[in-house]
Amino acid sequence: MADTPPRQPSRIDQLVELITAQITGGLLKTGERLASVRAAAGDHGVSKNTMAEVYDRLVAAGLLESRPGSGFYVTGGNRRPLPRQNPDVEAAVDVVSLLREQLDQHYEVRPGDGRPPQAWMEGSEIGRFFGRFKWPKGEAIDHGYGSSWGFLPLRERIAMLLAERGIKAGVGQVLLTYGANHGLDLIIRHHLEPGDTVFVDDPGYYPLFGKLTLAKVRIIGIRRGPEGPDLEDLAAKLAHHRPKLFFTQSQGHNPTGHGLTMGTAYGLLQAAERHGFQLVEDDAFADVMPASAPRLAALDQLNRVLYVGTFSKTFSASLRSGYVAASTPVAAALQGIKMLTVVATSDYVERFIYNFISDGHYVRHLRRLRARVGEAATTAAGALSEMGLDVATPAHAGFYLWVGLPAGTDELALARAAAERSIFLAPGQVFAPDRAPRAPAIRVNVAHAADPRFLAFMREVAAGGRG
Repeated sequence: MADTPPRQPSRIDQLVELITAQITGGLLKTGERLASVRAAAGDHGVSKNTMAEVYDRLVAAGLLESRPGSGFYVTGGNRRPLPRQNPDVEAAVDVVSLLREQLDQHYEVRPGDGRPPQAWMEGSEIGRFFGRFKWPKGEAIDHGYGSSWGFLPLRERIAMLLAERGIKAGVGQVLLTYGANHGLDLIIRHHLEPGDTVFVDDPGYYPLFGKLTLAKVRIIGIRRGPEGPDLEDLAAKLAHHRPKLFFTQSQGHNPTGHGLTMGTAYGLLQAAERHGFQLVEDDAFADVMPASAPRLAALDQLNRVLYVGTFSKTFSASLRSGYVAASTPVAAALQGIKMLTVVATSDYVERFIYNFISDGHYVRHLRRLRARVGEAATTAAGALSEMGLDVATPAHAGFYLWVGLPAGTDELALARAAAERSIFLAPGQVFAPDRAPRAPAIRVNVAHAADPRFLAFMREVAAGGRG
């Protein structure tokens, strides 16, 4: 894999850094008026729009004050405190802190990222299809909202994809969403009330923890192992708790990359039947996993299982589209909530995805993507294992590896040390529902694991250095 060139700071970034240093270093005094936007743009050889953006950023940082009709003045370098948020929102945002970085992307090296790189998507069939896509001749485009269920032909196509995984679902059991997270939102709204108890994978999908925190429900982690949720830990927790839902990922588990064995799947369904809870199966990476891999929905046929899928992980994160498959009554209830909250999903996006699939492009894209993931996972696991690190290798290659760190490693200190080198790490502690320290580990995105800067950093870690 070719090395990713370091991201060069923009001219705006450079000027913000320069003026910030002048203020904090005392070269620009409190109350001093800065040159006008026009004059400063001339001094620095940039456009007025660029200079206006620099000043706006410094105002937002609390370093400058804008006085209409007069200009920009130094405030003294006292950064403005952020307004205090609702405590429930603060807790949720704390849980999903990694997500903010994945959206803003300040770091050059990104092994902690949760998504495959965009080049893996739009440099393949997707980019070519975007460039020359036209609506099929004679296809009518409805410029209204469209059905709140979603574009019917795509729902029919998804039902066919589910059948390949052994899941029988009629079109009335498939509801289109704005990706997997939207599907999880709808399920939480429908099934849970404040004070309810839910089970989740531990370690598990941290954005889900934020959603559940906002819903004010009690979150109990079930230890996750190479074969899926630990059935002994599940039995022990069921002796003391009565969950309404158990959220889990069967294949390509985020963050460990592991799958689910048939025996564990059977045990989970038995426990759900005995104790009266439902299972929410998040299968975000289904399209890069074998269709024959064990899935709860295939064993249960959507009786106690709600099945969540998405195209965002394997198609494009920019095309927000996913689905929930459930029993007919539950699907109808979720459709009602969707209609009340967002009215409908994008008919344009859903038609685009449908045409991409039906024209055969998606099959070719997935063939290349699976090969790329497999090669990257093998290379990453080999390189990290050679350092003496404990690498949990999944049965089926996916986007993630769970890498154990030397005993006593402070994950958060390690992440800070990596950040100083512009390396973005995902500490294992973030994926714990209670955020309590566990055996030190990090989640590694295999797509970014071959970067020599990351590998050099990890060699220092493996050798007992601080990074």
